[in-house]
Amino acid sequence: MAGGVAVARHLSRRFAGALRPGGPGPVDEAWVSALLSPGERALWGRMSGPDRRHAVGVARRVAAARAHATDHDDARAVLAAALLHDAGKVESGLGTLARVPATLVGLAGGRVWAGKRVAAYLDHPRLGARLLTAAGADPLTVAWAAEHHLPPSRWTVPAEIGRVLAAADDD
Repeated sequence: MAGGVAVARHLSRRFAGALRPGGPGPVDEAWVSALLSPGERALWGRMSGPDRRHAVGVARRVAAARAHATDHDDARAVLAAALLHDAGKVESGLGTLARVPATLVGLAGGRVWAGKRVAAYLDHPRLGARLLTAAGADPLTVAWAAEHHLPPSRWTVPAEIGRVLAAADDD
């Protein structure tokens, strides 16, 4: 029960934050632009404002942890993974209000009968990995998009990097 209450609180906070329109501020957008490759920036630009704000928060927490390059020599790829881990959500076209029932469908195990857009939203890790591959992203960035909702035992990214990324992501 405690786990369910924590999930409900977390989802409530994320929903409230997602209701605010607009993306990150100009300082954060400039930081992101300097980090991402042209293909990654194009995908970033397709993400919703709330998703981009969330991603900047994750990336800033990863950068502050100062442990993100422990097992990987390309810190840029790790920060890109933080920024683009939810990029697959663009494939669903669902806005904030439609994501609430989609999330509930996923929590209830209703993927089988979910509509096409809801199914795409629930499948955002795989779709994001596909989009990032097409954008020419580093394999670590692609892998994290695909694996960020998996248990650590199923990660292919270095465990220390995965732990930093997972801890920085509040979902």
